Order: sequence, then C-alpha cells, then structure tokens
Amino acid sequence: MKIKIAPIIVSILFLVFFVIFFLGLKNTNIYVPSVKYEKEVPFFTTQLFNTNKKINSDEIFKNDKYYLMNIWSSWCIPCRDEHRFLIELKNEKNLEIIGLNYKDKITNAQNFLVELKNPYTTIISDFDGLIAIEWGAYGVPESFLISNKKIIKKIVGPLNENLVIEIKELLK
Repeated sequence: MKIKIAPIIVSILFLVFFVIFFLGLKNTNIYVPSVKYEKEVPFFTTQLFNTNKKINSDEIFKNDKYYLMNIWSSWCIPCRDEHRFLIELKNEKNLEIIGLNYKDKITNAQNFLVELKNPYTTIISDFDGLIAIEWGAYGVPESFLISNKKIIKKIVGPLNENLVIEIKELLK
C-alpha cells in the first residue's frame, strides 16, 4: 500500500495553523501601554482656549499643586461619559483640572462645555494634535495626574468611579 505524503503534510500544516490561531484567540486585543511614572511634564507652548493668548507649560503647572490634565474633544463620546467624573473632581481642593481640547472646533467645544458644565480651571487648545503626541497620548479621552511637574499617573480612556477613588487617594 502506497502512502501518499501530500495529504499528511497538508494535515500537519492545517493542525499547526489551527493551534497557532486557537492560542491567539486567548490573547486580549486591548493594548494598555506601560506607564513610566515620575516622567517630566513635556514643555509646550500653545494658546488658551477661545483666545489668541499664548501660554506655556511652565505657566500652567506649578510645583505646589496636583493637576489632572484631561485630553478631550466635543466629538468624543467617551468624553461625554467621563465628564460627570471631572465635575466631581472639580470640588477637590488641592487639584486643578487642565483641559486640553484636542483637534476640535471652538464652537463645538464651547457648546459641549455649556451643555455639560465646565470642570476645567484652564483650557488650552491642541488644534493639530502635536501636544497630545508629545505627552504620549493614544487618543481621547486620556488624563494625566501631575505633581511637582511630574506625571505620576497616566489614565488611558475615560475616567470611572474606581479611577476617581484612586485619584482622590493619591491626593491625600
């Protein structure tokens, strides 16, 4: 009896590919970058939201406070979802919330803030997205907790109850 080698090789290759793809299904597709803590705040110059006044990062971030820089846009649905948590954090005494309006039309952003209320102490504009890139942002929303001009926590995605609790604990 002759053994045909081609069907055996095809079967083995099929089995190998099946095992590789099956094991790949067990891996998550969600990419969460590792965060380097105590990273210096990148220096940048931009304009204040809805004005022509230029401002730089040294004028915004001082050594004596905590800051939460939140990257947001009016067209971002998760930004709407997280907004109530920013309003809640606005009441924290030793925290200033800085908004970085990302690739947005000013009128749309203004309407967003009128509708949902403004939690930000200062809002700066990032029309071309270069500031967000310098900060290592992957999209909107993202937030950075800052102390003494150092990023101590990076939050990828929208804020939630657990993150608000964690931020409040870090502020103590």
